[in-house]
Amino acid sequence: MIRFVVTGHRAPTTGDFKLDDITGGAGRLDVLVRCVNSAFFLSHSIRTDTELFLVLEGGRDAPKTIRFSGKEIRYLNPDERSTASLIRNALLKKLNDTEIRSSPGIYVSRRSFSDVVDYLRTVSEIIYLKEDGTDIRDTTLPEELTFVLGDDKDLTEEEEKVLMACEPSKLCIGPLSLHADHCMIVVHNEIDRQRDK
Repeated sequence: MIRFVVTGHRAPTTGDFKLDDITGGAGRLDVLVRCVNSAFFLSHSIRTDTELFLVLEGGRDAPKTIRFSGKEIRYLNPDERSTASLIRNALLKKLNDTEIRSSPGIYVSRRSFSDVVDYLRTVSEIIYLKEDGTDIRDTTLPEELTFVLGDDKDLTEEEEKVLMACEPSKLCIGPLSLHADHCMIVVHNEIDRQRDK
């Protein structure tokens, strides 16, 4: 299983944003929507061995986490508007202390970045994607992996402190900084290449 954790530092935690303005009025939700597409879409199918955790930290009801499960997901289309609509529908759910299913393969909870990382460290190796890490091509990747990255901003000092307490491996995917969604495609490609050998 390949997992990604992406923090949406300004992403809304309520469903009162306009689908016509996910770039500005919705705290750069467009970045997270593109991450959803990059995590799951192949040319003619969906990656069923992938999970994505979007940790939303903006707005008046923060934090919330939306989890996407590739093996269960339905109604996911490649256009950004419909993906943003799935996220908005999840945010409109009334939450208690447990994770709630919003639609097939999409779950929402009140988990924070720390909660998500603490859970994932028990089920897989944690990898921090960072420019000063070891080149991913010089590493043999295990079957169970979680990659952590920021949205259009780096992790905050507090988030990085939480992550580093897990003693993650630090890997880079190349000499230049890339958009979060592009990083995910490169990571998938590297894993596909290793597993195809």
